[in-house]
Amino acid sequence: MFKVGLSYLVHLFTISGVVFSFLALILAIDQNIPAVFFFLALALFVDGIDGTLARTANVKQHTPNINGEILDNIIDFLNYTFIPSFVIYWCGFVPEGMQLLSASIVLMVSCYTFANNKVKTSDFYFSGFPALWNIVILYFYLLNTSALTNFYLILIFAVLTFIPFKYLHPFRVVQLRKTSLFILLLWMLATIVLLYFPESSNNVITLSYVLWAISNTYFLALTVIRTTKDRRLKS
Repeated sequence: MFKVGLSYLVHLFTISGVVFSFLALILAIDQNIPAVFFFLALALFVDGIDGTLARTANVKQHTPNINGEILDNIIDFLNYTFIPSFVIYWCGFVPEGMQLLSASIVLMVSCYTFANNKVKTSDFYFSGFPALWNIVILYFYLLNTSALTNFYLILIFAVLTFIPFKYLHPFRVVQLRKTSLFILLLWMLATIVLLYFPESSNNVITLSYVLWAISNTYFLALTVIRTTKDRRLKS
């Protein structure tokens, strides 16, 4: 009985992502972008550890009536795609008159990603852009890119959804996990400073951008290297 109750608590923890999604939506309506990212980050934290908790509690055995994978996908779609698409539509990230088109593109290509059985490769990479639109709008905001540039970038990422580049999953690729998590931590620290402490000293801001650049270069380089290696093996 205890194990059944524990399994339901794990599912409840996963479901908390819906609440964070709803709070992010309310704040997006008010165009409070930093607060939106705070709740999307909480949802990302839940998503990062709920799988481990589910396996530890053996939820499949103790709560067989609940499909955790479907539940996880629903919440991921809300936080990775639906809320970012609303932010794109509502908060002036794209040119006037292109809001609905931009949001629709994000939603439709993401539906393909979430329905694609081959989006995760056998070696735990993502094949094609993995619908990380929450990260895309974060870059739009922090880099203060123009509305037209954002629209073109949305088109590029939409196309990349269908191109089998291999994107690293920092938690799942075991041989790179320690390095990837360290780099991810640097990225997170830099993002927190740039997002919530933009009036910090010039040295702190400069260091944050340097850490950001290092982190982005690492993940981009792995995408290029792994994709190139796979293509050579297949040729």
